[in-house]
Amino acid sequence: MAQAGVYGRRLGRRLQLKDAPSLITRSLRSAELAVTETRNDDPVEGLSGSFPSEDAYLVSLKFRDYPDCECWERGRCVIKTDVHGGATYLYDLKRDPRYVIDKPFHSIFFYLPRSALDDIARQAGASRVGELAYEPGIGHDDAVIRHLGASFLEGLRRPDETNQLFVDHMLLALTAHVAQTYGGLKRATEPTRGGLAPWQEKRACERLESDLAGKTSLEQVAAEFGLSVSHFSRAFRISTGLPPHQWLLRQRVKAAKQLMTVRDLPLSEIAISAGFANQSHFTRVFSTVVGVSPGAWRREQVGAAESET
Repeated sequence: MAQAGVYGRRLGRRLQLKDAPSLITRSLRSAELAVTETRNDDPVEGLSGSFPSEDAYLVSLKFRDYPDCECWERGRCVIKTDVHGGATYLYDLKRDPRYVIDKPFHSIFFYLPRSALDDIARQAGASRVGELAYEPGIGHDDAVIRHLGASFLEGLRRPDETNQLFVDHMLLALTAHVAQTYGGLKRATEPTRGGLAPWQEKRACERLESDLAGKTSLEQVAAEFGLSVSHFSRAFRISTGLPPHQWLLRQRVKAAKQLMTVRDLPLSEIAISAGFANQSHFTRVFSTVVGVSPGAWRREQVGAAESET
């Protein structure tokens, strides 16, 4: 199936890039969301490519300054201004946003179609989000998007180590934030404050644990209970104390501990068996969660066992 949205290679081509890594989710029932990294340290001067008109937005976090940026919409220059690293900029794909490429750049772009904003409003019991409030070339000091962007940058550089639950959760959070901050989204009713029923929590945990590699999407799990993705994620966190992707990481660590205590397996094999992409991924996550490396933890366990005999 041909890619429809403005992300990945389709976005990269308009910015003169050969490679534009992206992460994608289909967590919302009628929408495809994505995040793409774009970087060029030695660009060829020229106007960026034109996009087909689409009822969607690009939300971009800039990682470096871009002085005297010439911004275009609908075939004409609308502003020339300094773009600042760390700031967030919005682009309406109905207006054919473009800019003159004449300096090195580094950004990430979140692709948000109208259907995603409509889904967020529907799940919140709110009115439909109108046009997002922004001015071409005017940046926003948005700490939430800076945090999400930094988290995604790590995932974009290690896609094999990034589980789908993380991508689903973070892009859903990004969409909700944009709808509220730039679209004026307000809930019509108070959100459900309760967690999952005990049987739902048990089944959800079993479903997630059956796929330690994290290929199962939040939409698939939420659909088993007839819940929206946002409702399920919120209720799961209330019940377990963790969002689904973080809960799964801890289950991987738990499985790895069990393998290290009952089998004399190489750490590389344990990593794969416990759902990690590779040994280095295993070591980073295990060290963060436990506080010591897998090898050090196993040596401590062996030492403790020997001292008891």
